[in-house]
Amino acid sequence: MPKVKTSGVKYPDGWEVIEPTLSELHSKMREAENDPHDGKRKCEALWPIFKINHQRSRYLYDLYYNRKEISRELYEFCLDQGHADRNLIAKWKKPGYERLCCLHCIQTRDHNFATTCACRVPKHLREEQVIECVHCGCKGCASGD
Repeated sequence: MPKVKTSGVKYPDGWEVIEPTLSELHSKMREAENDPHDGKRKCEALWPIFKINHQRSRYLYDLYYNRKEISRELYEFCLDQGHADRNLIAKWKKPGYERLCCLHCIQTRDHNFATTCACRVPKHLREEQVIECVHCGCKGCASGD
């Protein structure tokens, strides 16, 4: 007779501290995914999803790198389970990308003239006062702001 796996995931120490916040953000993500997008542009329907993904990733990043409240084991477990965006966090560790909102804003293939998004331009260098990113809806994620 084959063995039956009972509890497939073993949670590391400290999981009970971050689990309520992650479950709340997970439920918000489900609501954003199932939310009807009547009357919105196609790109506007994805903005709440990008925002919640940023919140989840920033929460774990701050807990591990800034406040040092969680262990490396728990941090790696959360990244492996998909609770945060590993590539976005890797960019936050590099100088100039500390406030990056999403990875779409720095991908040159998604923009005209092979440049980055307009939200990456510092506020004091912009000609227009209000800029809203087409990809994620942010109003500015340059590190110099």
